[in-house]
Amino acid sequence: MPQGGRKVPFSGKAKKQQIQAKKGRKRSEPERPAGAFGERSMRHVRSVHESEDGESDGSGIKVHKINQQPGKGKNLNRYAIHFQQETKEGIEAQKELARKELVHIPENELEVERSLPFPAELDFPKRPPWDSSMSAADLEKNEHEYFDAYMKNVQKKFPASELSYFEMNIETWRQLWRVLEMSDIVLFIVDIRFPIYLFPPSLYEFVIKTLKKDMILVLNKIDLAPAPLVLAWKHYFKNAYPELQVLTFTAYPGYNLRDPSDKEGGLQVRRRRGKMRMAAEGAEQLLNACEHIVSGQVDLSSWHKKVAEELNTVYEDDSLIVGKTLETTEADTSYHDHKKFSDGILTIGCVGQPNVGKSSLMNAIMGKKVVSVSRTPGHTKYFQTIFLTPTVKLCDCPGLVFPSKVPKPLQVLMGSYPIAQLREPFSSIQFLAERLDLVKLLKLHHADNEDTWSAFDICDAWAKQRGFFTAKAARLDSYRSANHLLRMALDGKICLCLYPPNYTAEKEMWLSHSELDGIKKVQAKSTDVAGTYEEENYSTDDDESASRGQDSQSQDAGSESSGSEEISGSKNKFANLPEDECT
Repeated sequence: MPQGGRKVPFSGKAKKQQIQAKKGRKRSEPERPAGAFGERSMRHVRSVHESEDGESDGSGIKVHKINQQPGKGKNLNRYAIHFQQETKEGIEAQKELARKELVHIPENELEVERSLPFPAELDFPKRPPWDSSMSAADLEKNEHEYFDAYMKNVQKKFPASELSYFEMNIETWRQLWRVLEMSDIVLFIVDIRFPIYLFPPSLYEFVIKTLKKDMILVLNKIDLAPAPLVLAWKHYFKNAYPELQVLTFTAYPGYNLRDPSDKEGGLQVRRRRGKMRMAAEGAEQLLNACEHIVSGQVDLSSWHKKVAEELNTVYEDDSLIVGKTLETTEADTSYHDHKKFSDGILTIGCVGQPNVGKSSLMNAIMGKKVVSVSRTPGHTKYFQTIFLTPTVKLCDCPGLVFPSKVPKPLQVLMGSYPIAQLREPFSSIQFLAERLDLVKLLKLHHADNEDTWSAFDICDAWAKQRGFFTAKAARLDSYRSANHLLRMALDGKICLCLYPPNYTAEKEMWLSHSELDGIKKVQAKSTDVAGTYEEENYSTDDDESASRGQDSQSQDAGSESSGSEEISGSKNKFANLPEDECT
């Protein structure tokens, strides 16, 4: 290099020789060992298209690590999501199915049986037996051996094609074990749109019969479903699980939304208020359930006073007096010897699968943001402890995908799999389009002017409508279009709800049920709040967070799919929701 550090120009021939030499060095390099996957620095987007060989866990299953962060820190990717690696053949087969003509599903086939997603022989991993004589190293070794044996047993019993995505990282399961051990009450949260696919009966049996603890099921995001359907699901779980207390909740009732009134036809958007009040109606239900369980053994007067003030106060700002938040930098997942109501404190463990609204629920109960939320699965890395009042402690467990037979396309719609990491999003669009008339709902025009539609056709039509084109060839960007539609479904703009058994036949009964007013009270869908809906301007600007009026500077301020926005089409044959209830 000459003096001054300037590079000497060289010819194209020399550049070609350099490239050939570099290719030759790559061919002569030995293969990288499997364990090096998580050690090398990489761009985030590169993890989407990892080698088909994946990385093997101790049981021999090929694992895809999701949302890995670049760097060489010891615990940097300790809590990364581990899902089973998909094969190229399987992905291509799914794409071919998505090219076939859509077959619309009748309304009664949206009813789901309990045994379908969670067969009795498919359990979840539990902490192996422990005693005080075991050292920390022995305990960790014992847990790893148990987990490897569990994974091998699952692989032996069920073909990979039958199983859903589920968590294969033992570090994440340790978070659940610790939260279950330290909790007096286990609060399990599900999304009202897919509750039966999110509630594992094996966990209910373990908490009630083995741990001998109380369990509360929270049907969350009820603002996304009509009140009769919410009530039907509530009675279904009460009848199916007698020892389970069932509550309904939404972090965004009417008074936490702007523009809560109705508008006929077209695409409709609901916008959140910038400042959040406590969701007092849902918090009151939770307080009453906890008072019934503790039976005076813990002083809950401060919590009772807090809720009563909320129910009778009109807030001009979001300043509330709350307890302290314990910031956990390194979660302790060792065995916890539980003592019920220790030191006069009620400990409530919040458990659930990703994107069901656990953190949003905690923020809504507190009346201000104390836990960061995101629509990305795996955002909460380890359990966090927050004091609601001096005598009530909440523990937020990371979202865990339990082993099941839930269809993988549905898992994407449920938010269990990161949309940005999807290698094949079209099968999920097909699942959605077979149950909702997306063509009419989105006012699509076929790109080829044909009468038949496939999932690819819907993605192409939406890409054309939104102006999604590839950079170089200016072709319709169907992949980006599919991801955009999936995010709309996750946010509740496109709303698909599944039904409990016999709901279609008993719909008239639920429409006139005496408990319907209680559900509507929690939803707080009052038209007294000033404001009107605004039609969304579907421009080519894809910045969704900006259009919602959210803080786009931080992902932590993002939505956890709580249903702030929803598209509903009037006179929609396949919308599967009563027109007088879907807003």
